[in-house]
Amino acid sequence: MRRSKNERQAAERAGRRAESWAALYLRLKGYRILEMRYKTKYGEVDIVAMRGKAVVFIEVKQRKTLAATIGSVGYQAEQRIMDAAEVFLTRFSKTLAQDYAIRFDVIYVIGRWKIHHMRDAFRGY
Repeated sequence: MRRSKNERQAAERAGRRAESWAALYLRLKGYRILEMRYKTKYGEVDIVAMRGKAVVFIEVKQRKTLAATIGSVGYQAEQRIMDAAEVFLTRFSKTLAQDYAIRFDVIYVIGRWKIHHMRDAFRGY
């Protein structure tokens, strides 16, 4: 089913709002945000952050209910995120990948403000 232009724009605004909430949540938890919406020709990562000795690549999804989050990040999305992460690590510093743990998290924004953070949601390295 195709969405109208207004529906697509509303979904885009909701997604950006969810990313902003997720970034605020991460900052309050002691993460340092390195990049927001990091794009490559291979894929995109919503948030790249550091905490301690970990570089964390984070996918943000906004859903109405927690039940609706199940399966929202599938195999193709994981591959896209891992490909973009590889470009990020190669581009910014090879030592980053050697000296830091690499982790892939998913943050679900439920409704407009409730946050569910899945640490180490999938493995890539």
